Amino acid sequence: MRKIVSFVHVSLDGFVASIDEGMHSLGWISISEDLFAYVEQRIQQTNTALYGRVTYEMMESYWPTAADAPDASAHDHAHSRWYKAARKIVLSRTMTEKDHLNTHIISSNLSDEINTLKQSAGSDILIFGSPSAAHALMTENLIDEYWLFVNPILLARGIPLFQNIQDRTALSLVKSHIFASGVVCLQYEVKRNE
Repeated sequence: MRKIVSFVHVSLDGFVASIDEGMHSLGWISISEDLFAYVEQRIQQTNTALYGRVTYEMMESYWPTAADAPDASAHDHAHSRWYKAARKIVLSRTMTEKDHLNTHIISSNLSDEINTLKQSAGSDILIFGSPSAAHALMTENLIDEYWLFVNPILLARGIPLFQNIQDRTALSLVKSHIFASGVVCLQYEVKRNE
């Protein structure tokens, strides 16, 4: 069965975005070449990404042409190639599929739609950021694994990582990695009662 894997940067006090507008809400995230390389290894093992509408639109405005920039980094080239080939799933009540190549829109029946995707053939499904979509998935207990990139900063307020959790959920730490920047990646699997 395919897993839903959440990739998210989080402040030490539990926020995934500050109260600033647009991309400025993510200006506190510490990124580095070693972090990109670490993440890229995992990303290359899958071909499906899940986004909320806002994050999807942000990704669509950058990644399809990121490698075309004269100063594009090796990461820009690799991720742009992956992004263009990846199947995208977007949780949105306002978008339609007709204008979005290689994209499946889920607008209702979230639990049924995601469980059908999990049962279908293919690799794990990575959800990047997308706090509203992640919260909707958390409410239905549909996330199977978390890769939390804990940044050494306290934001005091913003969009919280965990919201609308209905039940106690046990997690198992699979792996951790410390980057030179002070960011710590904590990889957790959700313990399912079987």
